[in-house]
Amino acid sequence: MSMTSFIYRKLRRTSTNRFTYTQFRSSSASTDTNRKIEKLLIANRGEIACRIMRTAKRLGIQTVAVYSDADRHSLHVKSADEAVRIGPPPAQSSYLNASNIIEAAARTGAQAIHPGYGFLSENADFAQLCENEGLTFVGPPASAIREMGDKSASKRIMGAAGVPLVPGYHGHEQDIDIMKSEADKIGYPILIKPTHGGGGKILMSPKEFVDSFLGAQREAAASFGVNTILLEKYITRPRHIEVQVFGDKQGNTVYLYERDCSVQRRHQKIIEEAPAPDIVNDFRTRLGQAAVSAAKAVGYHNAGTVEFIVDTLSGEFYFMEMNTRLQVEHPVTEMVVGQDLVEWQIRVANGESLPLDQTQIPLSGHAFEARIYAENVPRGFLPATGVLQYYHPIPASPSVRVETGVEEGDTVSMHYDPMIAKLVVWGENRAAALVKLKDSLSKFQVAGLPTNIEFLYKLANHKAFANGELETHFIDQFKDDLFVKPKDSASAEAAYDAAKHSAALVAACICEKERSLLKKSPPGGLSLWYTHPPFRPNLYATRSVELDWENEYRDNALEHLTLSIDFLPNGNYLVKTGENNSSHLEAAVTHLGDHDFRVEADGISKNVNLASYLTDRTEHIHIWHGSNHHHFKQKVGLDLLDNLETHDHRTHESASHPPGTVVAPMSGLVVKILVKDGMKVEGGQPLLVMEAMKMEHVIKAPTSGIVSGLQVAFGQQVSDNSVLFSVKAE
Repeated sequence: MSMTSFIYRKLRRTSTNRFTYTQFRSSSASTDTNRKIEKLLIANRGEIACRIMRTAKRLGIQTVAVYSDADRHSLHVKSADEAVRIGPPPAQSSYLNASNIIEAAARTGAQAIHPGYGFLSENADFAQLCENEGLTFVGPPASAIREMGDKSASKRIMGAAGVPLVPGYHGHEQDIDIMKSEADKIGYPILIKPTHGGGGKILMSPKEFVDSFLGAQREAAASFGVNTILLEKYITRPRHIEVQVFGDKQGNTVYLYERDCSVQRRHQKIIEEAPAPDIVNDFRTRLGQAAVSAAKAVGYHNAGTVEFIVDTLSGEFYFMEMNTRLQVEHPVTEMVVGQDLVEWQIRVANGESLPLDQTQIPLSGHAFEARIYAENVPRGFLPATGVLQYYHPIPASPSVRVETGVEEGDTVSMHYDPMIAKLVVWGENRAAALVKLKDSLSKFQVAGLPTNIEFLYKLANHKAFANGELETHFIDQFKDDLFVKPKDSASAEAAYDAAKHSAALVAACICEKERSLLKKSPPGGLSLWYTHPPFRPNLYATRSVELDWENEYRDNALEHLTLSIDFLPNGNYLVKTGENNSSHLEAAVTHLGDHDFRVEADGISKNVNLASYLTDRTEHIHIWHGSNHHHFKQKVGLDLLDNLETHDHRTHESASHPPGTVVAPMSGLVVKILVKDGMKVEGGQPLLVMEAMKMEHVIKAPTSGIVSGLQVAFGQQVSDNSVLFSVKAE
């Protein structure tokens, strides 16, 4: 079964992990039998568009995709029955262009619009526009979106409904002096948050207020079109726990238990799980009832999520916000309750009652979701762009799902969120699910651009995570375990030895693949795997392979590996590495097909995966075996050193540029320039602000000096590692 065709069913999981069907109930008094959704337009892109289409198609509903020019050949376009272009790549001109989306629905005869998440999903005006145009909006009423979308208004409503609130300021006044005064009353640390979405910024002291407040306003305006801000007391040891709620148009409202979303980076979730660990049933019931009260307070129907912050010191929970849409992490809830929430959404939009009441909703086993992003973890999780040269997710099964909207060869664009896929696993209990998560991450293979897969694997293997010791500061709390690599010679040498072993496997597999292909094809089309002269068993007894590898234990110092390979009479390969070929490895290799090999070496037989591709006259070779992944490079016809750059992740300087040169840490848009050419600056001073993939990043001076050669302008798109300016010593 392919990753993109995982079939959901309207099912309930039993204690033996088998499934039984449940039935939706129709209400003849309230259901318009003449108005059923037969064609659905998905006003979104990527994995959520593909996910919605799968359920719609299973229900016999035709699907319509919309796309920008950047997504013309994307997977969600290919998966739909019809697709309509809605504009150029920037979201404001395409996926946020409500009139173009409404026009697309009219052109294709779609009767309903599903907004997915993000973009227009929580835009009350868009929901109202759909209703005005006679289109069914597969989501809550516009009034509920409006009331809960304004975080300040929602806090007032929740307070009136008796839902616990975090101390803060949720008023309309946005004057910076008044807001600063309110922050002083609340007491630091505080959280500055846009009223219409986003994670917010933490302020530890008043001296940070002005810059952070103005930055939050810019981000809010860019992301949501509204720049109003609220303030909240910052809980120092919080857990982020949210409750899935669902309502129908008959007034029934239920909760489908909770999810723990505490593990976050840049205040955005990366691992979620359901149910939350170490939650007793009484606390779970209180959370669920509070969430239902929140939904009923605004006359809510369809899918929604009520988010709470739990103070681990006091054990109290407080309302944070309500997301009036389907959440990114909804699959973990589906896995533990055995229900298809997108089907629930469509059925409720059709006027049907909820299929289950509160007492009938099962809770079976445990599920994790890991979000796999294109991002540069060492650079502070900055989003990355590039081509998925090799994309090999783990195969789907009843206990493993991969939600994705990309295929091998697709480009991760700077215009949208850099998420590649969501890996979702289920187990009979948390320990079993965690084993499944770690195994699945170790087998999820991506090459061509940096990802967070290795980091997620480290997270999943951390002792505190295994013990369920979760809070939103988890990554920062254990940063030494997750980021810091020993720089001692023993660690560097051990890493080098591991790389040599992997390089030996690479060499043996390359020879075996070449040997296999020689039996089938002429050499003309096999250049990527051929050396000069080509390797010919029985003609050339020995060949050599030269590879380069960046040793992360030595600040990514370039290690050059020369390997000598002998073809042995028994059909095996003898790979010699090290000075004077002092290290030997004999390997028996079977080419299983494409990138897959079975290798026996050192008395151990293992599966090995190999991927190779060319970019900028450099051959990149990736090898995966077990939980190990190594990336090697070799220049095609030129010295590898001619085009290699190493980065100082603290200053974003590139070793290939003169000292003081500042380069773009990511591809993005220049949204603010704070200096001019010739201006004197201090080390660490903010000089320029970039925005990409819904994130703002401040570029600071690497040292004190004079700004020179400013090469960018406001509104300019810049690529990763392009020169922005220099700071020269006086």
